[in-house]
Amino acid sequence: MDKKQLTEQDIRTKYITPAIVSAGWDIHTQVYEEFSVTDGRIVVRGRMHSRNQPRRADYVLCYQKAKPIAVIEAKDNKHRVGDGMQQALDYADKLDIPFAITSNGDSFFVNDRFGLIYPQVETEIALSELPGPEALWEAYCRWKDIPDGQAAISQPYHEVANDRTPRYYQVVAINRTIEAVAKGQDRILLVMATGTGKTYTAFQIIWRLWKSARRNASCFSPTAIFWSTRP
Repeated sequence: MDKKQLTEQDIRTKYITPAIVSAGWDIHTQVYEEFSVTDGRIVVRGRMHSRNQPRRADYVLCYQKAKPIAVIEAKDNKHRVGDGMQQALDYADKLDIPFAITSNGDSFFVNDRFGLIYPQVETEIALSELPGPEALWEAYCRWKDIPDGQAAISQPYHEVANDRTPRYYQVVAINRTIEAVAKGQDRILLVMATGTGKTYTAFQIIWRLWKSARRNASCFSPTAIFWSTRP
């Protein structure tokens, strides 16, 4: 089979997704495909307006639901393995995660700009060498300087049947707040605009702190969360 004749979707289905699963990632609970990072810029022309196409990451690898660790950008085999890295880095910055990865079906190209796993910034690895969830999660916690044994960090989000996936900025707000509490910070300011889901965000923060405190009261400290709404 000539890989260069395959579409990007074929490359994903035949090579990248199997490699992710083989590395130990649960395709149903730990892998988001076509994850919306932005809804698309609104363009105003006179009295008319339109929205550009949304930007979606091909894969977002999560330790648990809504706890992203790495993003993978796929390309067809006519591209080099590192093509698309700038796009992957942009998604990683928006999701507040350290690892950006690209692949064309031949191998993975990993950007580890914080030196968490690899000695150099960019490393090409075989499809069979993709790090698993535990390895990337441990590296993520070191990157965030999170103390060991913090129950709040590993406490899952509240979830019910057919529950929606939070938007990327809600994920960042919730996770950063929980991480700040775990590191002993007791005053947190979240600035969110009207209509961006402040109630949902607050609920998930309170839920995770409350549930983790029941298992380990020492991880919960008095916390004041101040909400500011921009017009």
